[in-house]
Amino acid sequence: MGLLRGREIRQPAVDTPHMWDVSPSQAIAIQTDLRKKIKIQALTRKVHSIGGADSSFNLGSNVAYAVFVVLDLKTLTPVDSSYYVGSLKFPYIPGLLSFREIPLLMEAWNRLWTKPDLVMLDGQGIAHPRHLGIASHFGILTGVPTLGCAKSKLVGSYEEPASQAKSYTNLVHKGEKVGFVYRTKDNVSPIFVSPGHMMNFSDVIKIMGSMRSLYRVPEPTRQAHLLANEIRKNLSDSKL
Repeated sequence: MGLLRGREIRQPAVDTPHMWDVSPSQAIAIQTDLRKKIKIQALTRKVHSIGGADSSFNLGSNVAYAVFVVLDLKTLTPVDSSYYVGSLKFPYIPGLLSFREIPLLMEAWNRLWTKPDLVMLDGQGIAHPRHLGIASHFGILTGVPTLGCAKSKLVGSYEEPASQAKSYTNLVHKGEKVGFVYRTKDNVSPIFVSPGHMMNFSDVIKIMGSMRSLYRVPEPTRQAHLLANEIRKNLSDSKL
């Protein structure tokens, strides 16, 4: 991919206000504290570009390949991309995905020369037990509007949306709307979308509705997933 950028950092790195080397109980405490900083508000500027983020790893290996892609929102053509390869330090625990993946995603973000207006992450926004899914966590750290887009539900209940593309229903957790169950294509299983940070529920539907969907997974995270898998296949652990 001609736009791909690897290890060089061209802009100041984003500082993280907390440690990553923590226990699960400490991670939950950090989430509880960071939740106070989430801003569910209308987007403050027009979105011209959208980023997608994903990670890939070989089964049985702790090496992960974190990727960002930036797409023009109107055409969904690539604008920029970056990656970072490193070791996962935190175990897989539902609800604590950000502590496993964000450290490497942040390295890839720091290497992304063209920052998008909004980032879609493969995971939850506020549709999370403590309202702090990976999209909310990443948004707070970077100050960028974020959208969580997950293939499976973490919390909440809902009614099945209509079978037509762009149909949706509310995802509700403990009496509170936390996101939407959204049908990207006719007659495919829905996905679970929620605001992460610095955008609101109306913005989520506008952004999702503005993108054409040829696949179940929206194009930003689909492209990030494909690129992460491509990098993983092309780079072996011995080359790190």
